[in-house]
Amino acid sequence: MYLIRVFILALIFDGSTNPAHPKHIGSIDPNCDVVEVVKDAYESAKMLCDQYYLTSPEVEIKQVNFEGPSDPIHIVYVPSHLYHMLFELFKNAMRATVETHETSLHLPPIKVRVSLGREDLTIKMSDRGGGVPLRKIERLFSYMYSTAPSPVAENTRNAPLAGFGYGLPISRLYAKYFQGDLQLYSMEGYGTSAVIYLKALSTESIERLPVFNKSALRHYQTSTEADDWCIPSSEPKKLGKYGYSV
Repeated sequence: MYLIRVFILALIFDGSTNPAHPKHIGSIDPNCDVVEVVKDAYESAKMLCDQYYLTSPEVEIKQVNFEGPSDPIHIVYVPSHLYHMLFELFKNAMRATVETHETSLHLPPIKVRVSLGREDLTIKMSDRGGGVPLRKIERLFSYMYSTAPSPVAENTRNAPLAGFGYGLPISRLYAKYFQGDLQLYSMEGYGTSAVIYLKALSTESIERLPVFNKSALRHYQTSTEADDWCIPSSEPKKLGKYGYSV
């Protein structure tokens, strides 16, 4: 495991440059423009949505930067990770919006808010796609579970818009890899808000990898968190004398 990690770090920090992105350090962008990644993910999802439904909702993007209201928001991050998370969320929001308002002349827009604080970079994506019941929220982060019909393999020219059930769980893993998170908040009958939390400071964005040794084993045995950081543990907590979990 140690050698694998050293090899991965060598690939990321080997000092080589990508001709398309000469300022990147491996896969990391020291000056990642968050709003630009949001726009790129939206355009890609919009293209797929237009292919399937011949229409797609517009997007409204607003940003808040505590350091300066007019300053663009930049963080040290892996743009491909952020793009993947946003792309999956946009696809889900677009499908829900189009199918919920299929008889309407106008599709309500998807609203994105990007906020940079002292500790967190938060991206909130809200749609009016009808929402989902509370009991289904955690199931959406289960692998191979999807509210969309299973993709049909007849048309191999276009990638499916949804249906495999891997988008949300893998997106949450991407967020948690550098100490962030991805949460869903839904109002059934109205819409859903997805919130991505990332660390604003690169010094706090420490990679989260399992280390297989005796110390780590004791941590996993006493932790209430799932091994893949997607689904909260279903095991009941043991309570001590004063009601605290042990």
